[in-house]
Amino acid sequence: MTHSLVCAETVSRVSSVLNRNTRQFGKKHLFDQNEETCWNSDQGPCQWVILEFPQRIRVSQLQIQFQGGFSSRRGCLEGSQGSEAFNKIVDFYPDDNNSLQISCPGLRSVPLKAAG
Repeated sequence: MTHSLVCAETVSRVSSVLNRNTRQFGKKHLFDQNEETCWNSDQGPCQWVILEFPQRIRVSQLQIQFQGGFSSRRGCLEGSQGSEAFNKIVDFYPDDNNSLQISCPGLRSVPLKAAG
C-alpha cells in the first residue's frame, strides 16, 4: 500500500504558472485531490516542481497525472539531502493522457533528508 509523503508542512515551488494566474493554475492545485484543477506551467522547455519535506523521507514510487495533451515527454526525479546539490535518481517517460501514472515502480528506495 502506498501513501503520499506530501503533508501540510511540505513546501512546494514551481518553475512558472500560466499567465501568472496563481488563483486558477497555481501550485496549490498540485495536491488538492480535485481532478477539475491542476498546476499549469507557462510555456517553455524546462518546467519543474520542487518539494521540501519537513523530515527525511524514503521514495519508492512516483505517481503523476497530467491533463491529456499536456504531458511532458520526459521527466527526471532528482533529490538532495539538505542543502546539497540535486542528484538525478531516475528518468521517466510519462504517457500523454490524463490517467494516474505510476512512474518508476521498481525505483530503489531512496532516502532524502529534509531541506534546511
